[in-house]
Amino acid sequence: MIGFGGDPGFDVTFSIMRIMVPVIFVLVFGIIIVAMVRGIGEWNKNNHSPKLSVPAKVVSRRTAVSHHHHHQGNGMYHTHTATSYFATFQVESGDRIEFLVSGTEYGMLAEGDSGELTFQGTRYLNFQRNESAE
Repeated sequence: MIGFGGDPGFDVTFSIMRIMVPVIFVLVFGIIIVAMVRGIGEWNKNNHSPKLSVPAKVVSRRTAVSHHHHHQGNGMYHTHTATSYFATFQVESGDRIEFLVSGTEYGMLAEGDSGELTFQGTRYLNFQRNESAE
């Protein structure tokens, strides 16, 4: 059978596209749903975890910068930059735990600080620095 405009390849390409577009849509939608379910699951698990306060030491800090570009039309783009702040604490057992912290908390923490770390599951709550001079 001859396709649109006499091109037999057009029918094949059109058939592939009719299959691929819905498949890609379902995959993207599925990835979004899985991410949402995982996020809700972690939030729920944290809410049901006990709040723990343990002696700890700040062993490292890091940042992660992400850039997002949004097309505004007429060849114009809007760029948004976001910074995530992380702190790693070492507890008495030697285990290390990394938490996402606010920029304010990040600025108040210094590597080597010792104190009382309070957290709930994977959720950072507070770090109370020891005031004694060491």
